[in-house]
Parts: sequence; C-alpha cells; structure tokens
Amino acid sequence: MQHSNKTLVDFTQQDLKILTKKTLFNGFFKMIKYQFSHRLFDGGWSEPIEREMFERGHAVAVLPYDPVTDQVVIIEQIRVGALEDDSPWQLEIVAGIIDPGETAEDVARREMVEEAGIEIDQLEKITSFYPSSGGCSEKLDVYIGEVDATKAQGIHGLDYEGEDIRVHVMAREEAYQRVRSGQLENGASIIALQWLELNLQEITDKWRR
Repeated sequence: MQHSNKTLVDFTQQDLKILTKKTLFNGFFKMIKYQFSHRLFDGGWSEPIEREMFERGHAVAVLPYDPVTDQVVIIEQIRVGALEDDSPWQLEIVAGIIDPGETAEDVARREMVEEAGIEIDQLEKITSFYPSSGGCSEKLDVYIGEVDATKAQGIHGLDYEGEDIRVHVMAREEAYQRVRSGQLENGASIIALQWLELNLQEITDKWRR
C-alpha cells in the first residue's frame, strides 16, 4: 500500500472563478447550473463556461469480507440508472449517502446493518474517487470491512426508503470471476474487489494483529 506524495495538479480554488450558481431542480437529488471561468494551462483565463451538474452528495461503499471463510458478501437491488437494461437489478457492495454530521466510517457501519444484516469488525479505507466528475459532484469513499459472512443472509433494506435488498455470500474467487465476466458491473464494487485481489495478504495480515 505505498502511496506517492508527489502531486501533478498545481491549480487550486484560487484558479477558479464561479460567476453564477443556480438550482434548476430540487427533488430526491439536485440539478445545479454553474457559470464559471478558470485559469488556462498556457496562461490567461477561459471564457465563461456554463455547465449543468447533478448534485448527489458524497457517499460510502464498503466491501464486506470474511477472512475466516474467505468469502465476500454482495447485495442485489434494483437501480434506477439501469432501468432499461435487460435486468435492472444490480450486484454491488454495500453503500450509502453521507448525511450532514456523519463520518464515512459511521455510514459504512450503519449501512452494513441496514443492507446486509451484519456488523463490521475492522474497517480499512481503500480509496476515494469521483465516479463521473464531468457532470456529477458525488465523491465516493471506498472501504473494506471485516465481517462474519456466516451471519449474512435474507432480505434487507428500509421500507421507508423503498429498499428491497437480497444478500449473496460467495467465495472471493467467485466474486473476482463475476467481475471478469461482466456480471458485476458496479464501479465501486469492481474497484474494491480488484484492490482485495492485489492486497489480500497485506489486509489479512493486518487484521490478524
């Protein structure tokens, strides 16, 4: 888990001018229209640019892994973004939106109980990323959590949020194969499982200490 401290990005908020910000829609999510100008790489400033942005808030995704049974817990639920696919039901890891006043770790632990019916023992952050920064503000924190997969089963989710979530427990290698075959196509889930494939020995050694 070596990280480079060298940054390639020199520009900051000082190199951006937000000229206008207007809320176009405010429902379950928001749509915001920005007009902005930014400093150019070869000097000077850009002309005013207009962009609509999907304001989704920040979220957490956590891969439940049992190092004793060498299994992962995957959940299945219908997703509005996939409504026109052959099957709108997606296989993915546990995830949830970070509400004001919550930490990412709080959300990871809460969502694990709500969506999978199990609790996290140890929790390790994998990375943070923007799923689609060209038009969406969401930033996702990805974690791996140590769980007891033998307790994971059944149907979960909150009725008042319209959730209907089915739990699947599978061997770690099977989860890798479902990524390779395209059966598991959720971005955060792919990132977490590929991270586990690369860092399995290191994370299991750490959890044993």
